[in-house]
Amino acid sequence: MIYGDDLIANLGMKANQEIIQGQLWRLFTPMFLHGSLLHIGFNMYALYLFGPSLEGRFGHFRFLTLYLLGGFAGNVVSFIFSPAYSLGSSTAIFGLLGAEMVFSYQNKKLLGNRARRVLTNVIVIAGINLIIGLSPGIDNWGHIGGLIGGSLFAWYAGPLLKLEGVFPNLTIMDEREPRQVFTAALGVGALFALLAGLFIFIKSRGI
Repeated sequence: MIYGDDLIANLGMKANQEIIQGQLWRLFTPMFLHGSLLHIGFNMYALYLFGPSLEGRFGHFRFLTLYLLGGFAGNVVSFIFSPAYSLGSSTAIFGLLGAEMVFSYQNKKLLGNRARRVLTNVIVIAGINLIIGLSPGIDNWGHIGGLIGGSLFAWYAGPLLKLEGVFPNLTIMDEREPRQVFTAALGVGALFALLAGLFIFIKSRGI
């Protein structure tokens, strides 16, 4: 057994050799699994801090897509660069951090000083956690992959805010069209799926 007697963890955690042998669900399921109450508690607290406000701006469907793509991207990058077993939703959490940074940057003209403060805070938080991730037993490659995946999706599919109307009757609108969101989700998902497939091909042939 990979993870003691925990059947669910053994069936779903990121395990490179099993993925190479065809257990592709292991590129998705680790984001829904945790190794302890402390582990899930820490990640759920991070989700509580960043999730509600981000979901309010992105909307339910776009937020869910962001979360899943961040988790998937993190697991793929971990699969490519780290031989260690891993599980946890921190890949997806880092995807949210990346999206928060991109959202603040792309809407900095409208958000003003608030965007700069949020951008600075999130960069500091991400940096500190990546430094902590250098400790043994932490899947920092998964964090980096999640950050990249979430940032990519947010760059091409995140809200682009603009003001419409005449003062004082102003309304904040999102310029991003649904088809752009769908195309971005498809593109980011396909990119990391292609990377995973390429690595599986290389490793399965002992290259």
